[in-house]
This record gives sequence, structure tokens and C-alpha cells, in this order.
Amino acid sequence: MQKSSTIGYILIFFLFLGFWFFNKDNVQQLENQNQEEVIEDKTPVSDTTMVSSQKPDLANEQIIENTHTLSNEVLSVQFTNKGGVPKRVDLLDFKKYDSTHLILFDSNQMRIGYSIPLSNGRVIQTLNSEFNIVKSSKSSISYSYAIGSGEVIQTYILKPNSYAIDYAVDFKNLDQIIASNNKLAELKWSSEIQNLEKIAKDERPVTSVYYKYLADDDIDNLSESSDDEEVLSTGVQWVSFKQKFFNQTLIHKDGFKEDGIEISTVEPENEDDAIVKNLSATFFIPIESNSVKENMVIYFGPNHYPTLKDQGVELQKIIPLGWGIFGWVNKGIVIPIFNWLDNYFSNYGLIILLLTLIIKLGLFFPMYKVYKSSAKMKLLKPELDEIKERSKGDLQKAQQEQMKLYKQAGVSPLGGCLPQLIQMPILFAMFRFFPASIELRQESLWWAEDLSSYDSIYDFPNGFSIPFYGDHISLFTLMMTTVTLLFTYMNSQNSGQMVGPMKTVMYVMPILFLGFFNNYAAALSFYYFLSTCITIIQNFVIRKYVIDEEKLHLQIQESKKKKVVIKKSKLQKRLEDMAKKRGVDPYTGKPKKK
Repeated sequence: MQKSSTIGYILIFFLFLGFWFFNKDNVQQLENQNQEEVIEDKTPVSDTTMVSSQKPDLANEQIIENTHTLSNEVLSVQFTNKGGVPKRVDLLDFKKYDSTHLILFDSNQMRIGYSIPLSNGRVIQTLNSEFNIVKSSKSSISYSYAIGSGEVIQTYILKPNSYAIDYAVDFKNLDQIIASNNKLAELKWSSEIQNLEKIAKDERPVTSVYYKYLADDDIDNLSESSDDEEVLSTGVQWVSFKQKFFNQTLIHKDGFKEDGIEISTVEPENEDDAIVKNLSATFFIPIESNSVKENMVIYFGPNHYPTLKDQGVELQKIIPLGWGIFGWVNKGIVIPIFNWLDNYFSNYGLIILLLTLIIKLGLFFPMYKVYKSSAKMKLLKPELDEIKERSKGDLQKAQQEQMKLYKQAGVSPLGGCLPQLIQMPILFAMFRFFPASIELRQESLWWAEDLSSYDSIYDFPNGFSIPFYGDHISLFTLMMTTVTLLFTYMNSQNSGQMVGPMKTVMYVMPILFLGFFNNYAAALSFYYFLSTCITIIQNFVIRKYVIDEEKLHLQIQESKKKKVVIKKSKLQKRLEDMAKKRGVDPYTGKPKKK
């Protein structure tokens, strides 16, 4: 590999390193504020069970809990008359890591209710109130709760083959009995996010509260790495409790317009707890007329890009596909190709192979310049060595002669560097795509049980862990590192340009990547393994059958007969003048001898 190609790889490595650290949230851990308010009552409640529930205006009232279920092809939602809210949600097309039914939440794990301050000083908590069914069908249900002369009605409609539930709440005739100094119903929503994957602590770093501003298409989120809370100073269109592959989202069709929306995320004290995180949000709804109706949508489902995009509220942006150009590559190239292949093939190992081949084919012509430049540099190596020997340490003379040789031979020192950088958006896009792809969840390939998580052929005993590496050995990562080292060795042998520290760096980088990828999705390491193998084959075929070195050598010799004048750029002249004024040799950086 020529020196310029090596520089390209080094740039890619350090940009990769910066990209990795940039995406790690380093917000300091905040105090667990108001955790008692988020976690109220953890006692499971079964169907048709007598539950002691105290209303603000009627103490010690007992509620006979009854449930009603709405279901379609993908979703089953069980509602309870206690609060008139969803009690349990089953995602019918998915299973947990242990092959049991995937229950997004069950009794008391998700709470959504209204606090309504009355003019007599009492506060109605609808979550602890007994609602009555006023209307129901196979696809809808309406609950009602009377408050004096007023009424709160909650209606849910589940459409066919949809993860979204149309949700409307009507506040009727409450304007006369609500507190005159606080005509706001407080909507409190909280959820104990359940562990749905193999290890809860692996879900925590990608679980948090996301939200979309009402004024534009921007979305933001609380810290994923530590406890966090925020009071929003502007309205939002939706708030999402997002975890690795699933989410619970409350969408307001007209937006939650009242300022002061409170959101928070709290991790359990015990990292081995089955609860991933406690997430909460508080909204405010004005009650200023005798009929106030809020139209919302509740999404209970997967973080599947096309499905979220179909909601029409930019909900797909909760999937971490990368920022800037890396996100554009995923959205515009990788996801369409992957989904197209997914329509025709069921084996995800084959899909990843075909995806890799398509991408490598698209990069063939830019990379062809790398191979051709490398072949030219290989042919020029004897003459470059002769220049070094002839200059006898005179760097200025050696550089001038090398530049003249490059010019005569039609070789650009950056010919191998720039095409390497073309690959960078693809490399980073894949780094975000595979770990976030729910399509790969629980899909196996050979020894890997789940391509969306790391593959392990050996787990270190007694909780032993190697810093920067992990507590297990990923075979796909070892394979990736091995072929990368082989590729580096082959290029060093072909070009002969890597010497000294540069050669050491090129062999150290794959070892560092071993630590990076050992804890990432197996599909990602498998992709890089295939990509490097294909690059080795391309390299061999092009050098063996495409590039005619004898013909190329003749072209170089013909080009060398042309007289060339090496002109210094304005920048180069300016740097040389500055160095001379300081009494420093511009080529060695050392003080000139007097």
C-alpha cells in the first residue's frame, strides 16, 4: 500500500475514533429526583380482582377491576376500568430472548392518568378512579367517569394491522367545577421499561425519552447513559419512551402546546434489575370551556424504520442511523437496498453478503484508482529508493526529485488517499445501521444466536472482564481482525512503502478495532469481514488480470521523457519564507547551520 493510501486509512481510523466518542453521551449523572412519584405501586393486579383504591373525594372505596381486550393482527391491548387505560400490551409478531411472548408492559408497569384540581380544593386522580364502559366493539372501547356534573370520557380505536391506537379524551362540563386559579388538567405518563433482550444492562445505554418539537422537525432526547430530567420551554408533537428495538409513544395530533412539559429518565440502583429504566413525562391540558377534546395517538410497537415513517410525524428519527452524511447514506442507500433484499431472501447472512457485494460494486471505480496508483508506486519504488540514496539526507533535494518523478510518471501522491475517504460514509453508516436494525433481532447465523447483538464463543468466568475488550470472545470480530491484518500484510508486500512507525500503526489499528467491535452487533463484524475478503479478491483480480504492469511501466517511461517544471504553490512559498525568517530549514524543521 502506498503511503498516501496508508494516510487515508489512518484518517479513517481517527475519524472513526472521534465518531465513536462523539456518540457516547458523557452527561454527568443527575440526582434521582421525584422517583417516588414515578414509581407509585408495583403490586401486580390480576383480572377481576378486588383492588383497594382511594379517590381524593371518597376514601377507602374498593374497585372491582374488569378488563377488556382489543386486538388485531399485530397487537393485543388489554384495558382496565381502573383509570380507563391500557393495562397490558402484547406484540404478537415478536418474542423475548427466551422465546416467550413479548409483553411490552403488564399490570402497573405503564401508568397514564390525569390530575384535575377542583374548586373545592380536592384533586381528582383518574388513574385511581373507576371508569364505566359506555361503548365497545371489536375495534374500539369508550370509558366514562363522572365528576359532579362533569365527565371524563376516554375512547380508544385500534385499526387493522396497526401498532397505533387512536386515543381521544373528552373533558365535559368541567370548566365550572375546576379550580379557578389552575384550569389545567395534568397528564402524567410513566413506564417501567421492561427487559426484552438478553441482558438489561445492554439495553440501558440505548433507552431514553425522545421528543419532537412542535415548531419544526427537530427531535431531541434525554441522556441515555445517566439519569436525566428536563423541563421543556416549548410545545412538542410527541414524546417517545424509546428502548433498543421497541417504543411507547404518545402523539398529539395538534401538539402539546402548553410550556413546562416535564420529562425524566431514572436508572434502577441495581444494574441486574429486570427493569431497564423508569421513564416519565408530564403534560398540561387547558380546561377553559365546557367541552375540551384532545385527539392523540398511542404507538406501541417496534423501532422499524418504514413502520415509524408511516406514522407521518418523523417518528423514525428515534432510530440512531447517524448524523449528517452518515444518516443520509443509511436512509438513501443502505435501508432501501436492505429492505429490497429482505423481500426476496429470508437468510440474513445471505442478505448481508449481497448487500456487501452491491456496495463494493458501487465503490469499484473509485477504488480502481487506488489499485492503479498502488501499481504505479510499486513500479516507481526502485527509482524512489535511488533518489533517497542519491540525496544522502538532503530532504529538500529528495522531495524536489520525488515530485518531479511523480509529475513525469503522472502519479498523484494523493491518488490512493482520496478514494479511501470515499468509503468513510459507508463505514460509519454501517456502524450505526446494523446494531439498530430490528430485522436482525433474534436472527441466527451459524454460531451467532442474534445478529443484532454480539456473538460469543466463550464467556470469561466469575465476572472477569478485559478493559476496552469485554467479558467474552466474539468469533466474528476475531475473523474480521484476522482478514484485516492479512490485507495489511499483503498490501505492504505489494507496495513496499510502509516502513518504520507507519508500518507499526497499520498493524496496530486492526487490534484496536478488535476492542471496538467485540461488544457490537455480530452483523456489523460479519459485514466488515465480508467487505475485507471481497476487497482482497478485488485487489488480486485487478492486479493479476486488469492492470498490465508491463504496459503501465512503458507508459511511465514515456511520460518521464517529457520535461516538466515543478512550480511551488503560493502556500508552499509562504511557508518557506516564514521558515527562513525564523532561521529554520523548511524541510527538516531544524535550525540552519551558520
